[in-house]
Amino acid sequence: MMLETLRGKRMMFVGDSLNRGQYVSMVCLLHRLIPDHAKSMKTSGSLTIFTAKEYNATIEFYWAPFLLESNSDDAVVHRISDRVVRKGSITKHGKHWKGVDILVFNTYLWWMTGLEFKILQGSFDDQVKEIVHVSTEDAYRMAMKSMLRWVKKNMDPKTRRVFFVSMSPSHGKSIDWGGDPNGNCYNETTLIENTTYWGSDTRRSIMQVLGQVFSKPKVPITFLNITQLSSYRKDAHTSIYKKQWSPLTPEQVANPVSYADCVHWCLPGLQDTWNELLYAKLFYP
Repeated sequence: MMLETLRGKRMMFVGDSLNRGQYVSMVCLLHRLIPDHAKSMKTSGSLTIFTAKEYNATIEFYWAPFLLESNSDDAVVHRISDRVVRKGSITKHGKHWKGVDILVFNTYLWWMTGLEFKILQGSFDDQVKEIVHVSTEDAYRMAMKSMLRWVKKNMDPKTRRVFFVSMSPSHGKSIDWGGDPNGNCYNETTLIENTTYWGSDTRRSIMQVLGQVFSKPKVPITFLNITQLSSYRKDAHTSIYKKQWSPLTPEQVANPVSYADCVHWCLPGLQDTWNELLYAKLFYP
């Protein structure tokens, strides 16, 4: 049903590595139905494209962790601690999203560097750069409003669908759920069963910004709220079972908590559920 819906169309996930995880999940859920000769996958810069040839359909991922132009836009080299986002610059990436039939946005984790965020007023090419410091919430609100304006201008709600995936929670402090004060998601194998659980890693004020921005009518975006349901899954992260980009030190090997990834998610796993929700909202809006 999903592949038939995508026949002759483009579906694109736009955002950071968490959105890339959801993209890979979607490709994994669908590609097993397609014989090897009838599918392909290729990456060029910020864009990865999975093609289902017999359906003339593509499922794509575009790297833009802030949606706006930033100094973290290189799809490979982007580990920058001093992050800067350029105000009103969504068209830099947005030109690559035009003509897409189903868009799935996310942006959250990269904004979480502290209480303030740096916003560039001019261009990254300016010799003297004018940078202002604003609250993380105001910076995030600016990005959301830019996204809404772009969608309003470029995505006809009669023929296209746009989704926004809410904050993906992390589980970096097991004290949050009554565990070891020095622990995290490492070795966690069960759900959090307290239905009111909300981790300290997940900023409520950002959820409030989303509530305010998305309460405005007349913008055809479907909000995919995965935050609360994902917060229960302290057991679902990649933890120590991830690709290590540099060799582990003996100290790290001796202390797995120190290198456990409590941000990204295992596949198959939770992100398949996000796509089940996306599927439900796509067919039964």
